[in-house]
Amino acid sequence: MLRQYELVERVKAYDPDADEAMLNRAYVYTVQKHGTQKRASGDPYFSHPVEVAGLMTDLRLDQQTIATALLHDTVEDTLATIEDIEANFGPEIARLVDGVTKLSKIEQLPENERAAENLRKFLLAMSEDIRVLLIKLGDRLHNMRTLHFIKNEDKRRRIARETMDIYAPLAERVGMYEYMREMQALAFEQLEPEAYATITGRLAEIRSQDSGQVDAIALAIKQALAEAGLSVEVSGREKHPYSIWKKMAERHLPFDQVTDIFAFRVITESVEDCYRAMGVLHTVWQFIPGKFKDYISTPKSNGYRSLHTSLIYENSMRVEVQIRTQEMHRTNEFGLAAHWAYKQHDRPDGQVGWLRDLIEIVDASHDPDELLEHTRLAIYQDRIFAFTPKGALFQLPKGATPVDFAFAVHTDLGAQTVGAKINGRHMPLRTPLANGDVVEIIKGSEAEPQLSWLGFVVTGKARAAIRRAVRNKEREDVAELGSKLYDQIAARTPAKVGKKALREALKRLGMEEEEDLMYAIGAAQITDHEVMEALVPGSTADFEDDPDWSRHKKQALSIRGLKPGNAYTLAQCCHPVPGDRIVGLRRKGESVEVHNIQCLSLASGIDNDWLDLDWGNRSGLATGRLSVTLYDRRGTIAEMANIVARNNADVRSLDKVRIEDPFATYEIDIEVQDLAHLTRILSALRASDAVAQADRI
Repeated sequence: MLRQYELVERVKAYDPDADEAMLNRAYVYTVQKHGTQKRASGDPYFSHPVEVAGLMTDLRLDQQTIATALLHDTVEDTLATIEDIEANFGPEIARLVDGVTKLSKIEQLPENERAAENLRKFLLAMSEDIRVLLIKLGDRLHNMRTLHFIKNEDKRRRIARETMDIYAPLAERVGMYEYMREMQALAFEQLEPEAYATITGRLAEIRSQDSGQVDAIALAIKQALAEAGLSVEVSGREKHPYSIWKKMAERHLPFDQVTDIFAFRVITESVEDCYRAMGVLHTVWQFIPGKFKDYISTPKSNGYRSLHTSLIYENSMRVEVQIRTQEMHRTNEFGLAAHWAYKQHDRPDGQVGWLRDLIEIVDASHDPDELLEHTRLAIYQDRIFAFTPKGALFQLPKGATPVDFAFAVHTDLGAQTVGAKINGRHMPLRTPLANGDVVEIIKGSEAEPQLSWLGFVVTGKARAAIRRAVRNKEREDVAELGSKLYDQIAARTPAKVGKKALREALKRLGMEEEEDLMYAIGAAQITDHEVMEALVPGSTADFEDDPDWSRHKKQALSIRGLKPGNAYTLAQCCHPVPGDRIVGLRRKGESVEVHNIQCLSLASGIDNDWLDLDWGNRSGLATGRLSVTLYDRRGTIAEMANIVARNNADVRSLDKVRIEDPFATYEIDIEVQDLAHLTRILSALRASDAVAQADRI
């Protein structure tokens, strides 16, 4: 653990003007506040914030960041408050501490909700000041280094999974590859212990048999470049175990067939020397087609710049070579942290493009599962580059489509998308984009995002925006239906209902807006009886003994237009219900088949006799069929069944017909009174958070 004077000397080494007294106060404050608290390792608890502060000095961060690192756990784990921090260290450090503090109040929430809420508040805090993220990454890295001291295996795995899913990708997005690699390696050891042990064992075996091979290859590369007049530094290393395991999993390869285990780094003096070095290496050794990447001319979104190539060395050995300048190297290893170190007195810029996208996702996500899904999509890398017709460059994940591109340009453009041209040709919206594509989005002023787009978009920003737009549109549709039903309900009351009665009804029902009532009616969240009582108290007393008040009264179906004794069947292709316009299809020797007039299969009976039919006055219960797409998670089927039951209907059959992660589609037969009854159930299903799409079939 760093001693007090050692920490201060580290800061003064790169910032001679740092406030030494303030740093000493922060060190003493955290030691006093944490007192005799111990970590799982048995070390004093204050050793953790001190080590995090040491990590921040390695990044050459400013004195406010170092002080925040020292104080970041005092508010959560001691009696100190944010007000105490502000009184002792000022508002800026208090704000940073508040942003980094672990939020213990949410520990009682279910795991996904806790992770989502933690992530939500964390993203909002770091959007105001990127130093919050840098400290949090240092905090997580040190916690991962001591994770093995925690005895509870489930807790270790939960922390490791959160690190792999959230913090390592975030480190990559801000270009802190050293942090990313170490976090991944430590998390991999906990999540896949057998694979970790096997790969590290094989690497140790290779190392023991190496006989200086890595050094020999590095020397050969340096000599070849020196003969071409280039002064460079060359270093070689093994790829870390998680990187090797990931490649084995993606390509379904055994360890023996992973050929590029060694990677070499060439540090040059200038950008021109980078390209000259690449030319020399491609001349001396055969390079592997398709493996060359130029991140100097087109940097990654996190600022990463380098040339990547793979060569075939002696004995058919494949080696990866990265070529960069010294300045690029520091930025590549420490990303935004390195950028901040060079900015001196400027405030760090937290509003980088990808971070703005994350904040938009936070605003758009509907529930914890969506937030985690969209954010993970947004922070993972593996990118392609596409251009607008005017030459603006956008980076997207592999597999991204024109719809993803449109939402990346602007949310409004994505919402208005109706078509796209890729390299001047009209192409389907689901077409995956390739590197270098020029994408022109065709928009329509009346266009709206479509639920079907969720089947092919890949960016978290697009998915979040589409889901929000679909939910808003469904709410409007449900409220519109509720308004029509409200007029029918109001007409049944014994007195004329005006605006005054409606205002009083809203108060009785505990609602603020008229739209809330219309939505509740359309979504069947409130019964006709309750609405009438709220409008005109006592108005439903006359209905209590009316047998027609019950919507579940069993009756035989009656159809006008058929002679007494004529046999009929209700068509299984369209499942007509009372209220549909119907026709009869009569075939020789068969009963009359009753169809909805809009049934597509009627065309096959064009040569048969048609009968113009109508529902009788005593038409009773009939079976309607729906296609319902649910989010494929626990409890959604029960929620669907509850909606049907709450609307006085019975489920007659339920079949799962399709699974497309994260959705599952079911065909469900429901016994209903009439078309209005079926429509009401359909609206209630569409209004449910468990339902992605519901249609009659």
